[in-house]
Amino acid sequence: MATNSALLLAAGSGSRMLGSVADKVLAPLAGEPAICHSVRAFIESGICDQLTLVYRDEAQRHQLQDALASIQFNYTWTLGGAERQESVYNGLLAQSADCNYIFIHDCARPLVSVESLRALYESVKEHSAAVLAHPVKDTIKRVAANHRMAPCELEDLDRARLWAMETPQAFAYNKILKAYEAVAAQQLQVTDDAAAAACIGLNCSIVANPQPNPKITTAADLSYINWLMEQR
Repeated sequence: MATNSALLLAAGSGSRMLGSVADKVLAPLAGEPAICHSVRAFIESGICDQLTLVYRDEAQRHQLQDALASIQFNYTWTLGGAERQESVYNGLLAQSADCNYIFIHDCARPLVSVESLRALYESVKEHSAAVLAHPVKDTIKRVAANHRMAPCELEDLDRARLWAMETPQAFAYNKILKAYEAVAAQQLQVTDDAAAAACIGLNCSIVANPQPNPKITTAADLSYINWLMEQR
């Protein structure tokens, strides 16, 4: 019987946190580790039969297991790689052959909502590839690649066509596995799963997320996300 799985990425080094917390996915938010919020959202959404946790090393795996001890579900565990794309590929290879759809999520985004997950699921069932995103509100300008703070030409980009990517990003399992096989074979560098999908010509539908879903990147993000949780 076909199953759905969520690939929860927790193996990142968190270097931009500058040591403010030992591990950003275990940082306390609203009374529990950050990773618990993503896990609870996936479980409550009912879209997955399994959660695969991608961890950094054995020490972190034990910490993650302790954090999730009170949340019962079908968990599997996979060792991550040096880069995000390696961690995703490892997680994809660890899935069973009957995996139907897979949701790839950065655990540093603890505010993903049940409603957004269910909307993403409906979209991936129709299109085979779907990403959670929000329209860009700022004015965005592009500069030359060699720009070093000197005066330069600023190229205007059409804001109406710009979307900021979030996670989860969801795919038919066999297609995203093929995409990451192509990334590995061609030794490409990608920063998200939609970029990997593009390597095999797989287009993604955009699911607009009306709710804030920021990523923990710096220490200041923890205070902001805590405040957002209080508002909810």
